[in-house]
Amino acid sequence: MYRRDFLKGVSALSVGVGALTFLKSMPALAARNDTLVVVTGTTINSLDIHRSGTNRPSYQVAVNCYDRLLTFGHKQLEDGSFSYDYDNLQPELAESWDVSEDGRTLTFKLRDNARFWDGNPVTAHDVKWSFDRAVTLGGFPTAQMAAGSLEEPEQFEAVDDKTFRIRLPHSSKLTLPDLTTPVAIVINSKVAKAHATDQDPWATEYLHRNPAGSGAFKVERWDSGQQLVYSRNDDWACGPVAKIQRVIIREIPSQSTRRALIERGDVHFSQNIPAKDARELEAAGKVKVVSTPIENCLHVLCTNLNFEPFQDKKVRQAIAYAVPYEAIFSNAAYGRGVPMWGGDSSKPESIAWPQPFPYSQDLEKARALMAESSHADGFSVPLSFDLGQADWAEPTALLIQEALGKIGIKVSLNKVPGANWRTVALVEKSLPLHLENFGGWLNTPDYYFYWAYVKGNLFNSSNYDNKEVAGLVDETLYMAQDDPKYAPNIRRMIEIAIDDVPRIPLYQPSLNVAMQQSTTGYEYWYHRQLDVRPLILKQD
Repeated sequence: MYRRDFLKGVSALSVGVGALTFLKSMPALAARNDTLVVVTGTTINSLDIHRSGTNRPSYQVAVNCYDRLLTFGHKQLEDGSFSYDYDNLQPELAESWDVSEDGRTLTFKLRDNARFWDGNPVTAHDVKWSFDRAVTLGGFPTAQMAAGSLEEPEQFEAVDDKTFRIRLPHSSKLTLPDLTTPVAIVINSKVAKAHATDQDPWATEYLHRNPAGSGAFKVERWDSGQQLVYSRNDDWACGPVAKIQRVIIREIPSQSTRRALIERGDVHFSQNIPAKDARELEAAGKVKVVSTPIENCLHVLCTNLNFEPFQDKKVRQAIAYAVPYEAIFSNAAYGRGVPMWGGDSSKPESIAWPQPFPYSQDLEKARALMAESSHADGFSVPLSFDLGQADWAEPTALLIQEALGKIGIKVSLNKVPGANWRTVALVEKSLPLHLENFGGWLNTPDYYFYWAYVKGNLFNSSNYDNKEVAGLVDETLYMAQDDPKYAPNIRRMIEIAIDDVPRIPLYQPSLNVAMQQSTTGYEYWYHRQLDVRPLILKQD
């Protein structure tokens, strides 16, 4: 495409200053077969996943620029697309590993030829420093490491330059999968230490803008709020060297602009597109659309038990019967994802998670439950949602508002800016009725329940507190899945969640992406970030 043609084609678009800057540089870049151009609507706010306040879009830097000890293999899904395979652990930085008979000592042998970008060899001392950092800095990274029972620096030992050892307080099925996450990265400790200070011993200010990894791509440039540019590491030792030389991630806030760019062929890839666009782009057939149900993830309506009306189980159940599930799935999810209503029984036979709850819209049953409740005359409540997720949350909220009005619950809508959502919904847990989504990186039901159903844990924005559920989670969280006690405990957990229904599942969402026909190699990952390492651009 020539420059004059490109600018003529986009002249009718409504674009901001940032997008105009992007458009000026776009044609020459898109024409190169060794450069991949990606658009996203989200802002990368740090290049250091361990830093306090680093947001989800920034996790992609850890995925593409750093190595982890382990990774997952891949599998093909029924629709022909590809996904990571949770049941297939593979080596990355560690060429092999050994688990002691009691499951409490893990020993990793590092690749001899692995080197950081500056040429220094990757050693077990770097792994220990990186893990010490992750479990010490606090916040989300420390919590994620703890999910794999990785909590204290004393657990980690550099036996020699190429042997790293972890000692666990108990065996856990979650430890090895936890080592694949974007948090469990290995940092060049020599570089980091050279930029550490007494006030900043973990070099968070330096690594915020200057990654120091051994991964498949380096950060060539980062213009905060505008773009991130990767360049290939030709000496990457932990996998096949990428086919693409350069990747440009451009931040375009306007979804209509991002859609126009992918439709016209002026960018190669659009990440995390709304379900409506996914449906329409797929129908048009000009670009490839991949929609993958997000494992261990649900869009839910949460009732906050700190607020008196929702302490009555009959009120919660009444709301569950009032929700217009099919209308939400049609008008908010556009039929993409997996329905989570209309289950067969309140006593689950399967431990599959997520699985449909046995609620469907039944306003007569909902009204009867309200009449039996301590709030038979109804009440008023704000329904809150994250403006950053308005593409699905706003139509969902409007449909719920209308439905609950029919059973005597007067709902007002509270639109919370995305920058404030995590604080008010998950940290302060101060929203009476709200829409939320949580997807657990480690794909087991007990892991989901740990975060979302145990009192005090981050994603339990309902303030739900059930001693039996907490006990079942404690018993199963580290238990092997083939333990005879595991399945009965999981079924009981789900049964209680169905009856108490502090979180009302709406549907399991999909991660939707769009790409040019010339772009291949895309794989879905649980962390929902774009792994650019396997992507390929076909030659013209």
